[in-house]
Amino acid sequence: MSGDTCLGSALCPAAGHKPKGSGAKGGSLGNKYVRLNVGGSLYYTTVQVLTRHDTMLKAMFSGRMEVLTDKEGWILIDRCGKHFGTILNYLRDDTIALPKHRQEIKELMAEAKYYLIQGLVDMCQAALQDKKDLYEPVCSIPIITSPKEEERLIESSMKPVVKLLYNRSNNKYSYTSNSDDNLLKNIELFDKLSLRFNGRVLFIKDVIGDEICCWSFYGQGRKLAEVCCTSIVYATEKKQTKVEFPEARIYEETLNVLLYETPRVPDNSLLEATSRSRSQASHSEDDEGFELRDRVRRIHVKRYSTYDDRQLGH
Repeated sequence: MSGDTCLGSALCPAAGHKPKGSGAKGGSLGNKYVRLNVGGSLYYTTVQVLTRHDTMLKAMFSGRMEVLTDKEGWILIDRCGKHFGTILNYLRDDTIALPKHRQEIKELMAEAKYYLIQGLVDMCQAALQDKKDLYEPVCSIPIITSPKEEERLIESSMKPVVKLLYNRSNNKYSYTSNSDDNLLKNIELFDKLSLRFNGRVLFIKDVIGDEICCWSFYGQGRKLAEVCCTSIVYATEKKQTKVEFPEARIYEETLNVLLYETPRVPDNSLLEATSRSRSQASHSEDDEGFELRDRVRRIHVKRYSTYDDRQLGH
């Protein structure tokens, strides 16, 4: 509330004020200035301000509605007084500085709706929409915390799904010199793809699985392909974990799941055109169509290696 609209004692809720047994008509108030007790907060303003706009307050103070007063002459309004000072300022100037926080704007809008101040309601609605656009995330990436949660997400999604599982804490073996760099590249590619295909593909992260780095691709609730980026190097001293970055293959599989984006039944001709093993199949056309729909392509990039790619000194 502003200082010029309140009594000096208005900061504290009114105590000991009891309403009269009978109401008084707003038109019989007589005085140019009126004293208001709004939910315990006290305000001092003029009838002219309260009747400037065609609102419930105008109806109250132009004789169309009854108003209750206590023994000291304070007019009682049974509403929260937190934002009433802002309402008075709007009635005076037709504009105000709205609160910064969404919750307070919502509270103010609820009061404006009660008092039927449509202009202030419109201001609040526009501000809430602006804040929603400002704070709305570009994309939301769920992080899997349990297998059940993953299952529900994939089954309920109406969009294709791309999942990246990475678990650097899986330290069964030591890592080669470029493993951390490649793991970071996989994570960066995931972020880029999630921004590029936001709204078309559901991207999720899994940090609880056993694999160190593995991509999975789903369409219509079914797993279509998997790209495992982890290999094992059998060095002379001990086994080592190597993380690969098959960027082109990951990008290709992401484009493949887009075939499941709109139609509930994927276009078989497109599936055939994007399938690597199409030319190697020896079954009939019907069998091929069934196999293309139900087969999970599992790609392990250099799953087992027998060389040590570390530079000297590592």
